[in-house]
Amino acid sequence: MMIKRLVLMMSILLTLMPLGLSAEVGIPAFNVQMNTVTGQQEYTLSIQILLLMTGLTLLPAALMTMTSFMRIVIVLSILRQALGTMQTPSNQVLIGLALFMTLFIMAPVFDKINQDAVEPYLNEQMNLMQAIEAGSGPMRQFMIQQTRENDLALFGEMANVKLDTPDTVPFRVLIPAFITSELKTAFQIGFLLFIPFLVIDLVVSSLLMSMGMMMLSPMIISMPFKLMLFVLVDGWSLIMGTLANSFVVPGGL
Repeated sequence: MMIKRLVLMMSILLTLMPLGLSAEVGIPAFNVQMNTVTGQQEYTLSIQILLLMTGLTLLPAALMTMTSFMRIVIVLSILRQALGTMQTPSNQVLIGLALFMTLFIMAPVFDKINQDAVEPYLNEQMNLMQAIEAGSGPMRQFMIQQTRENDLALFGEMANVKLDTPDTVPFRVLIPAFITSELKTAFQIGFLLFIPFLVIDLVVSSLLMSMGMMMLSPMIISMPFKLMLFVLVDGWSLIMGTLANSFVVPGGL
């Protein structure tokens, strides 16, 4: 539903672009007006389209750094390294899996943004700036719940920003703190995943050395055992369930 709303909004704005381009020469392309009723500044459609197009260029970076995508893709990469399967699954498969897991985990947040910001904006119940402010609330709440307090304090101190309440944390402090916390959590989960496969490698290496087969690569022998262990314990279901449950999502999954 969220994606359909965004596509609808993009279609409306792109449809109106020729109308703006065919306007009279005397009409300024960038115009900021003052709303006499609310006393707030309102931007013309040309500026709104410019802001929207600029925001779309930053969408991949926001997806990787402000959602659950980073933790998931790092854990899956470490898992592939622990299994010793080289490029299997491929990077495309891991990124695709991480992307759809991100959409699944972030669905309550996206629904809240759609309800509080996108729908009122499309229904002309609020202007662009009000919609951006309303939509940033659910995203800020999600990010704060995954961020460690010491990371927030670190970046708040470096930015010389006093952090009183979670609602007052600026994104220039919250985003790097969130990224740092996600990296820590991802490596902690990856370390726990690595241990059982490391034990198998050590056992196989010891057996090969005791048998005098030092020229035979332990990786070739240990890989079937690691794959068998991973399949027998239903590893993919355990990994996906653990990753999904490791996030604190407002409204729940």
